[in-house]
Amino acid sequence: MQRALGCPRGAPQTHHPLPRPPSELGLSLRRLGQTLQDQLSALGPGTGSWVPPGATRDPRPPEEADVVVVGGGVVGWSVAYWLKALEARRHGMRVLVVERDPTYSQASTVLSAGGIRQQFSLPENIRMSRFSASFLRNINEHLGVLNEPPVDIQFQPSGYLFLASPQDADGLEATVKVQREEGVQVMLLSPTQLKEKFPWIDTEDVAVASYGLEDEGWFDPWTLLTALRRKAMSLGVLSCAGEVRAEDMMPPQGPDLLSARIKRVHVYMQDSLEYQPVTCAIVVNAAGAWAGELLEAAGLPEALCQPPLPIKPRKRYVFSWHCHDGPGLSCPFLIDTTGAYFRREGIGGNYLGGMSPPEEEEPDPSDLSVDHNYFQEQVWPRLARRVPAFSSLRPGSSWAGYYDHNSFDRNGVVGPHPRLPNLFVAAGFSGHGLQHGPAAGRAVAELVLKGQYETLDLSRLGWRRLVQGEPLMEALHEEQEAQHKVFGKGLLGVVTALGKS
Repeated sequence: MQRALGCPRGAPQTHHPLPRPPSELGLSLRRLGQTLQDQLSALGPGTGSWVPPGATRDPRPPEEADVVVVGGGVVGWSVAYWLKALEARRHGMRVLVVERDPTYSQASTVLSAGGIRQQFSLPENIRMSRFSASFLRNINEHLGVLNEPPVDIQFQPSGYLFLASPQDADGLEATVKVQREEGVQVMLLSPTQLKEKFPWIDTEDVAVASYGLEDEGWFDPWTLLTALRRKAMSLGVLSCAGEVRAEDMMPPQGPDLLSARIKRVHVYMQDSLEYQPVTCAIVVNAAGAWAGELLEAAGLPEALCQPPLPIKPRKRYVFSWHCHDGPGLSCPFLIDTTGAYFRREGIGGNYLGGMSPPEEEEPDPSDLSVDHNYFQEQVWPRLARRVPAFSSLRPGSSWAGYYDHNSFDRNGVVGPHPRLPNLFVAAGFSGHGLQHGPAAGRAVAELVLKGQYETLDLSRLGWRRLVQGEPLMEALHEEQEAQHKVFGKGLLGVVTALGKS
């Protein structure tokens, strides 16, 4: 204490008398700490976990929680936020969020391109996007916290631009019809109209394009994540760093498997073999790319795990580059006929983009290393063919992130498990999780609290389609897979030409 106030080690205390005895100062600090703790406790259980600086915070989760949300990405924190926002009685429910990567260094949320679009072919995806767009537009009404700065997600309303080849034109036009029926503001552009609006585009092999006029663009994923987390914790949500690896069951009573329930989860602490059992009434699996792995590792009886949750991590690259003569401020989030995409990043001639590989060329997801040749050989040729200015660009940084890939139909699985009524899932969005997180979180919270969907009916995204073998495919995925194969045959000459430029 004396050294902190300026007295060097070993100096005689009589030469530098303190203004008050150390015991009195320590007592005052303890009183101040207790006062602050009491004030924060009055705000709710989440904020009441404050401890004075220098004290050790207990890293273990509580022994009991009403709801355990596994996964602290946008989807998980959205579920937690909506559970507390919609609860009938304030502080009536204890919600715990468990996240195994508290630094978010490998989190899908913060490593994404940050896009939001209305242009889907499934009504459920369109409705989730429309809900999320409204949520983001009024974000401070939802996520504002008293005495905290307002939330600014840095939304760039530049729209999405989808290009369709002649063989895909009818499909795109049919999709736009569905979107308009759902209230989406979207326009169709002929090649001539496309060239007039975006003169930097090479319209060769483009038969028609669709351009979103409202509620489309991109935003900062990290800001949304931290805003959801901050608001949820201000409402009393608890969080801990750890990994759920096992679950204890209440066995079924009699032949009815639906009477089986999860009674507790085992939360393993970071860098430790120790775990904390947490007794709970509800478990929400929002573990993203590891949602399928969570169920496999939970030690559940095999009969209760059928059908398996077909969600695995897929690695996706995001590349950035600089092009002085690029599209500029008029640049939308462009999805090419080949599946390559890009968008503007800031206002200084910077861009970022990438492309999902065909199924047979999926990269190893065991780490997040980046294959830079993938940009040189696959992404850049497609970009340069569509935007001639990109023939001369300067590559910048790059990174890799995870998709929670649903191999069944590449759409989210939302709702209760068919054989474990107190296990809910919100995962498998296959790249849509960030933009659909606010909507999916509300939907799951309504199921937990009210037993039914009220705002959005996502019944078709439930487990039933897995049981019945009836996939819900987005038309875009099927078109892109075909284009990968067609375009790949002509890449060699383009790559060679770019290498000489």
